[in-house]
Amino acid sequence: MTGGSIQNQETFLNKIASQLGREQRTEGVTLPEWKHQPQWDVLQGLSQDQLVDVLKEQCRRIQTQFVETTSVDLVTVLKNVVKEFGGGPIITWNDDRFTEFGLTHLLHEEWPSEDVDVSLWNPSLGKKNIELAEQANVGITFSDKTLAESGTVVLFSDTGKGRSVSLLPATYIAIIPKSTIVPRITQVSQEIHENINKGEEIASCVNFITGPSNSADIEMNLVVGVHGPIKATYILVNDK
Repeated sequence: MTGGSIQNQETFLNKIASQLGREQRTEGVTLPEWKHQPQWDVLQGLSQDQLVDVLKEQCRRIQTQFVETTSVDLVTVLKNVVKEFGGGPIITWNDDRFTEFGLTHLLHEEWPSEDVDVSLWNPSLGKKNIELAEQANVGITFSDKTLAESGTVVLFSDTGKGRSVSLLPATYIAIIPKSTIVPRITQVSQEIHENINKGEEIASCVNFITGPSNSADIEMNLVVGVHGPIKATYILVNDK
């Protein structure tokens, strides 16, 4: 893909500034300190357990199955959810957390021995990854951050963490470490801004996924699965 070019930018910006009755500002521009910031008050002061309750209730509203477990029982729970979804093919991120949470044997040995196709996102395969995701029945990822208020999992794309894993399969499973739960998008946005100010590298794509794909036409007729998975399950790991 060839790089694009920006043309007539200064002319365009100067015209906007002139319509505002001033010169274009090129320095000294800072974000205002808003007098009222109610976004910080939402779910403020809730414990992690209370945020879990909020998340659980929101999952009910967005038609997302919510399952609680521990790291010890995660393998069994994950197998059961995949079975409920009809089995493989399965595609997952190439993510060290699968090893950390004790899922390596399941992915690389147990499921393959049962003739369940399991693919890991592999950057060297290029577009083949997208084809595998299209053919998969189940996509599995971890949630990097989880928003209790809206029932949203936040995924930070990376080399081994392709967007297609959570987008193209018929069904989707998000494994949620309890420690990733925050009240709402406010906290995640703040963290991203802080990382940028520190000069840290951030994800090229940040995805906010709220349950299965939902679309509605002008008459508000709900259609599920048009732009993503038809079904979604969140598996909360309470001791992580």
